[in-house]
Amino acid sequence: MAQRRRNIELTQVTEWENGKAARVEDCLAAEEPLEMRAGRYSLGVTLRTPGDDEDLVAGFLFTEGILSRREDLAALRMPDDTARNRNLVRVTLDASVRLSANNAARRFSAGSACGVCGKASITQLRRRGLRRPEAASLFDPEILCQLPPRLRAAQAVFGRTGGLHAAALFTPGGELVVLREDIGRHNAVDKVIGWALLNGRVPLSDHVLMVSGRGGFEIVQKALTAGIPLLASVSAPSSLAVQLARELGLTLVGFLRGRRFVIYAGEERIAVSASASADAP
Repeated sequence: MAQRRRNIELTQVTEWENGKAARVEDCLAAEEPLEMRAGRYSLGVTLRTPGDDEDLVAGFLFTEGILSRREDLAALRMPDDTARNRNLVRVTLDASVRLSANNAARRFSAGSACGVCGKASITQLRRRGLRRPEAASLFDPEILCQLPPRLRAAQAVFGRTGGLHAAALFTPGGELVVLREDIGRHNAVDKVIGWALLNGRVPLSDHVLMVSGRGGFEIVQKALTAGIPLLASVSAPSSLAVQLARELGLTLVGFLRGRRFVIYAGEERIAVSASASADAP
């Protein structure tokens, strides 16, 4: 049964508007730590918005390379709200998954805006055997332009708090498959990918991953791990994200707002044609 936890906290604040101050009730996005442990090994600690924690744990372990398939995860023991260690998840891995002090040392403590923090080197991600995503069809630019308002309309918690990121999977036709929210953009992505992993839908070929905020390096590597061919964001990617997308064949779209977007990598998957006035690097 899915875990039910509060993802919104209420507080009293002073609101000033047009020269008048008043005490009002305000909604805050909840933020709590979550530790994942397998036996005596700590696999990771992250700050997240409670809710969809099973998806988060599965997605985190998969995108971090601890799991390579759904069968590697034997069980998750999620505590309830009254448990003493309510932010500790016990993970049971399949006997074929070998953990050692060395690969358990890849664990890191992540803030809500951190994804790649604490890894020994970025080079390790390039050596994980990530393959070029497959896609059976072209993606329509007109449909891509419809995704940001559909993403925003489905953000229930953001609508009350204004303080959460979102990640969502869409079909090539623009149909919303799943959406997850979290105070950390990389957590929202892990929740989406974890949902897909637990439901036997990985690799996610012929899907678009749409994220609020920027398309950073850690989001690109998570999309590649899940076999997603197209990653779109409403903001800018980083230079390292663009480099990785180009190296490993991910279509990367940024500044997807209104009727405009920029293709940074993988233009061949989008049904557009462009005339270049100068050679681009």
